[in-house]
Amino acid sequence: MTSTSIAPIDLARTQRRTISTLAGSQVLGGVGVTAGVAVGTLLATDLSGSETWAGLGGTSQTVGGALAAMVIARVMAARGRRPGLAVGYVIAIVGALLVITAAVIGHFALFLLGSLLFGGATASNSQARFAAADLSEERHRGRHLSIVVWATTVGAVAGPNLTDLGDDAARLLGIPVLAGPYLFSIVGLTLATAVLWCFLRPDPLLTARALAEVETSPTRPDAEPGEIRTTNGSPARGLRTVLAHRPALLGMLAMALGHTVMVSVMVMTPLHMRHGEAGLEVIGIVISLHIVGMYAFSPLTGWAVDRFGGRVVVAAGSVLLLGAAVLAGTSHAGHSVQLTAALIMLGLGWSCTLIAGSTLLTGALTVAERPAAQGMADVAMGLAGGGGGFLAGVVVHQWGFGVLAVLAGGIAVTLGSLTLLVRQRG
Repeated sequence: MTSTSIAPIDLARTQRRTISTLAGSQVLGGVGVTAGVAVGTLLATDLSGSETWAGLGGTSQTVGGALAAMVIARVMAARGRRPGLAVGYVIAIVGALLVITAAVIGHFALFLLGSLLFGGATASNSQARFAAADLSEERHRGRHLSIVVWATTVGAVAGPNLTDLGDDAARLLGIPVLAGPYLFSIVGLTLATAVLWCFLRPDPLLTARALAEVETSPTRPDAEPGEIRTTNGSPARGLRTVLAHRPALLGMLAMALGHTVMVSVMVMTPLHMRHGEAGLEVIGIVISLHIVGMYAFSPLTGWAVDRFGGRVVVAAGSVLLLGAAVLAGTSHAGHSVQLTAALIMLGLGWSCTLIAGSTLLTGALTVAERPAAQGMADVAMGLAGGGGGFLAGVVVHQWGFGVLAVLAGGIAVTLGSLTLLVRQRG
């Protein structure tokens, strides 16, 4: 391949188009993913008849996201980012339909299955950040990745606040009130899929591979920029790749442990608030502010990663997560300024571990290695968060919200310690 076969591609323009498209899809996908966040735990409690199983809805969604990440990684490795992201959203739409059906007929097992499939939206939203880094220069990788994460803010904040409209829509259709927000999930995810399918062209991963072939295969002047060979996106290959690169390993651990702390505290917060007789509207506002903390300051986090390095930002994130656990664990049941502040800080800590971890992982690997490793990282993050969400329900039922916060703080301390043991390359 010669330079003339790549000349028609304006990389700067392509990257701008890629980020704009991903940002647009994240807004819509954010609505789809978070519309049911504020009511998922409550719906699980009502359908199961016990608070012991309150965390299973969030756990099923998180585990479903991990399983979907495996499928998405394989599709991306073979076909590119666009079809991979679309597959995750389509799976989630089916899941939302099953959740609504389960609420109508009062079937807890069907609700868990629907939540499992609904995790496909989480996986696609998560994997979109990696697509933003495919064509990015190293010095801007953290910022480009963070812009796509930031774009989720609009949809993610709007989603939980659609609770009241969801109530109206549910009553209009004659379905249970707690199933209403999932109607907005279906609309948001359908629109996100359409945006990706129509506008994510050229595919950033395929373009990055074509450019890599220019550097490594100068003897193929007849090749086109979109021509690539199929690669293996299996979790096993991804795990081997991550274990072979210490910065990538730290990145994966940062994402997994940070996600565990965030999920375990966040999914139990609505229940902690309802114990103090807080209403759905107030719960929705607190969760929305938590999501603001997760996404709104992402560009600042991305700048910090590019300026100070991923390891430093991971350490800062672990401190924020620890502080959030302390504040949440010492708050009283119901609504309080202290609990609200804890949830915002929890989101900020998660943002640091996600963006810094993702940048560390991506920067340590070649273009060919990335899909499998990135998929494996999201699998680890999903499974860790899913396990945390399930155990959170058990811990809160047996010992209370305060004990959960102590355990979450311990995980944050562990992550901070790991940043001292795993050194980043210069």
